[in-house]
Amino acid sequence: MATIRDIAKQAGVSPATVSRVLNYDATLSVGEQTKAKIFATAEELNYTKHKRPSKKEATVIRLLQWYDSQEELADLYYYSIRMGIEKKAEELNIQLLRESFEQLSETVVNGTIAVGKFDTEQIQKLKKLDDHLLLVDFDGTAANVDSIIVDFEASIGKLLAFFQEKSFKHVAILSGKEYTKGSQQEIPDPRLKFFKASSTQQNLLADYIVADHFSVEAGKKAIKLFLKEKRAIPEVFFCASDALAIGAMQALKKKGYLIPKNVSIVGFNDISVAQYLSPPLTTIKVETDWMGELAVTTMLENIKEPPPVSRKIMLSTKLIIRDSVS
Repeated sequence: MATIRDIAKQAGVSPATVSRVLNYDATLSVGEQTKAKIFATAEELNYTKHKRPSKKEATVIRLLQWYDSQEELADLYYYSIRMGIEKKAEELNIQLLRESFEQLSETVVNGTIAVGKFDTEQIQKLKKLDDHLLLVDFDGTAANVDSIIVDFEASIGKLLAFFQEKSFKHVAILSGKEYTKGSQQEIPDPRLKFFKASSTQQNLLADYIVADHFSVEAGKKAIKLFLKEKRAIPEVFFCASDALAIGAMQALKKKGYLIPKNVSIVGFNDISVAQYLSPPLTTIKVETDWMGELAVTTMLENIKEPPPVSRKIMLSTKLIIRDSVS
């Protein structure tokens, strides 16, 4: 095997010069003719160290986001999922191509992680664009697409067991409306569905309130309307997102209600600000950061070994008890 000394001897230069040329030393002052002679000699002697090792081709994953930056800040749930995805991608040296459906490119990637709610037409378009598609926070089973979702039925079960433990008899649920960005198809809230079914079985007196959106302002507006209608105040409001819970708390406080002395509040998601509210919010915790990390590792598994059928990963939740419940 040829050495640097062999190349130096045949090229008529010093070993140090050969070493610096083969290592692309930019500070070396050597003519192009000499450099060419060194490289030619290295090739002739089958010395391959001077060839820069080719970098392993980076894995590129498209991150398709349902919410834009402004919407993320209005409800930190999707922001937290995105942070988990970006953290794991950086850790594994994966390149992310962030796009929205409105600005969807045809860039060739290894797979697509789509975060949020998408209608049938949008999902079919994504399936044609990428062989590997993973939906996060939306059930893709009907479209034969992999998905990661929250186990809402079990979550509501935990919540109602807690209400039973507290001997609550009159409960209200504040839900919200969501629509796909494409066809504006309304997406039913599974929390409302499972709450209605389970609360009936437990003989709870229940009120149902539906806000315009899952946002603080929508929650505030919905509770103001509820109070204006002079409906009986429940023992506890269960809000289907922490953003709605924050709006509800603000509206109730403005009308003089003390939380939790007069009424208890429970949220859903456990966004980062929930523990800093006054009082701190009792809520169902969704491990959103980890959901994002799991999306990346699941996608890598699918790229490495494509599954024969779609799979649905359901994530459990935790009940975090704080001071907003009496």
